[in-house]
Amino acid sequence: METFGGSLGKAWELLLRGDAGLVEIVLRSLAVSAIACAIGCALGLAAGAWLGVARFRGRSAVLTVLNTLLALPSVVVGLVVYLLLSRSGPLGFLGWLFSFKAMVVAQAILVVPVAAALSRQVVEDVEAANGEQLRSLGAGPWVRATLIGWDERYALLTVVIACFGRAVSEVGAVMIVGGNMEGFTRVMTTAIALETSKGDLPLALALGIVLLSVVLLLNALITGVRRWRLGRTDRPLLAGSAP
Repeated sequence: METFGGSLGKAWELLLRGDAGLVEIVLRSLAVSAIACAIGCALGLAAGAWLGVARFRGRSAVLTVLNTLLALPSVVVGLVVYLLLSRSGPLGFLGWLFSFKAMVVAQAILVVPVAAALSRQVVEDVEAANGEQLRSLGAGPWVRATLIGWDERYALLTVVIACFGRAVSEVGAVMIVGGNMEGFTRVMTTAIALETSKGDLPLALALGIVLLSVVLLLNALITGVRRWRLGRTDRPLLAGSAP
């Protein structure tokens, strides 16, 4: 077993020389997370914006379920997707199990409730302050959701960034539906788990450094977007909206 210092030194060597295997895993991980985030956010933001303005019987129950899904265990998502895509499952004919597409599906499912819950709160706060103004103009729920969503696009951008962070750091679901196959479905989180179990700590540490750097960059982006938004002097679309 190598010492921590020795493993860390070799990890930096892998990073500095751009080890081909490491780069391949990182690029695949970013690609899976980016596509899953795009799909999940498209669905989640639309649902969240509508829930932020719509009022209907059973809405409280729907919101309770949505907030519960925020803590949805990734291994449960992986299990459900596995059963759906397995040969005997209802979607088995697609042949997606243990593929790039299966990992995208699993991560997208994890992203949807996060995007929906966070965007719902953003839109609902603005709806409470300006909904009467829009309703007096005859705007229906979808029109109000669209207008408020556009007006709060910078706040929703931070939601998208947060969702990407949720996707890229996920391990349980992609491990189950992707199979962690070298050269095909191995991503950063699953590779870290595998290399640690094999005792290849330099590669695991190198991937960990990259993953932490990605998360750090995302947090910096969120902070930057918020500060830039606060510094903007654009006139908001809705009177009373946050500048």
